[in-house]
Amino acid sequence: MVSRFWGDRAERTLGGLRAFFAAESSSRRAPEAQAAQAEAQLLALFRSAADEVPAYRRFLAEHAIDPSTVTDLASFAGLPATTKDNYYRQHPLPDLCRHGQLDRCDMVALSSGSTGEPAVWPRSITDELETSARFEQVLDAFSARERPTLAVICFALGNWVGGMYTLACCRHLAAKGYPLTVVAPGNQPGEILRALRALSPHFEQRVLFGYPPFLRDVLELGKSQGVDFSSPPTRLVMAGEVFSEEWRDWVCRLTGASDPACSTASLYGTADGGVLANETPLSIRIRRALSRRPAVARAVFGEARLPTLCQYDPRHRYFEVEEGGWLLFSGDGGAPLLRYKILDRGGVVTHAEMLRLLAEHQIELEPDEAGMQPELPFVYVFGRSHFAVSFYGANVYPENISVGLEQAELAPSLTGKFVVEVRYDSAQASELALSVELAREANPTPALVEQIQRLVRQQLELQNSEFASYVPDARRTPQVELRPFGDPDYFPTGVKHRYTR
Repeated sequence: MVSRFWGDRAERTLGGLRAFFAAESSSRRAPEAQAAQAEAQLLALFRSAADEVPAYRRFLAEHAIDPSTVTDLASFAGLPATTKDNYYRQHPLPDLCRHGQLDRCDMVALSSGSTGEPAVWPRSITDELETSARFEQVLDAFSARERPTLAVICFALGNWVGGMYTLACCRHLAAKGYPLTVVAPGNQPGEILRALRALSPHFEQRVLFGYPPFLRDVLELGKSQGVDFSSPPTRLVMAGEVFSEEWRDWVCRLTGASDPACSTASLYGTADGGVLANETPLSIRIRRALSRRPAVARAVFGEARLPTLCQYDPRHRYFEVEEGGWLLFSGDGGAPLLRYKILDRGGVVTHAEMLRLLAEHQIELEPDEAGMQPELPFVYVFGRSHFAVSFYGANVYPENISVGLEQAELAPSLTGKFVVEVRYDSAQASELALSVELAREANPTPALVEQIQRLVRQQLELQNSEFASYVPDARRTPQVELRPFGDPDYFPTGVKHRYTR
């Protein structure tokens, strides 16, 4: 039976396409205008969901909430947060969609399942069109409006969200007029390099989209086979993991990029909400400055680890911070989400407040950097706290260890992947154990183990005040085991890596 909404669906798609092709850049609107529009759109989304989404209507009723009483940001902030457990898993999938109609959406994606059973997230082409603005912002930093560009999708393809979503958004931008051609070899290194050899001579630059450790593997494999990633220039767009600025420096050396802020970018994305935010040249320059001043970074972000720092458009995804530093976002989609708790910790900072904080701590940006567009608010993301290990009462985060492993003297020998865990020795004393993946051609040596131990301990003591205060001096040096590239027990290929056990 044909859905009675087919005409409405076609009109919504056409309307979305018209708005997408006509949209001006977010950076051209003043922050005050953005905030006012964001509030109006947020309240309209709430009213629409309360009226049209059966699951959300029941959720409000269960909490004895009259939708008519939610009339401003203050009353909206009083609504209960939704989660996978209290909302998504409590209702049939169609009831999460408008009018209870799953067939109003034209595609579904599966979550990665990193914290449990994979979830199904429906979406439509209009969701992709709105999210394409995040990719547009990133590609504009690479001058992709003016330069014929080859976009290479290196995320896994199939049901998982990264590859297919990126592919769709890049094609929408090509249709909008960007001189962008897309090839999608997926997460197959041999196919990626084959595509680059065949197509690179026809473009002025290449952009590789993928998970950070995987892209580094591809770059190093290509270098070993004689691929020159500097001609034409290679840009990188990453998602899925926090990485250090030392890691960014290393991959920029592999590609020959002189300005990391205009050659790389990270996306903050999830299967639940698509791409929520993205790095910009301004956010990258700020993060790089703070990476050199750990004490100031702790004062700004409140933790011993350096988060991903992105900018976001509050009209597309509206962020709030719950007590305890939990991020909530609201946004439209195949399954609209209101005050959704995604289990990421972090915070939000306005554009003006961020510049004020930098000035307060004597971190000076060049005048052209401080005034760089877009004038959008910042969101910083630490990731999920249960990925830390507790050692002598100190939370040891993978981000703390990454900085040590990604120092310049270690980078040629290691891939950057590791597993940290707490083990017990023969006397049942706890020790911090680190399994580290070697680069393809690297050999394990006692000297390399000692170098890793020294640099990781140095960075842990520098960045993590809990570690330096709580852990006895005799226990601060990690026990390091070097494992071969692609070790099936610790570093299986083709799957998302877990940094803790």
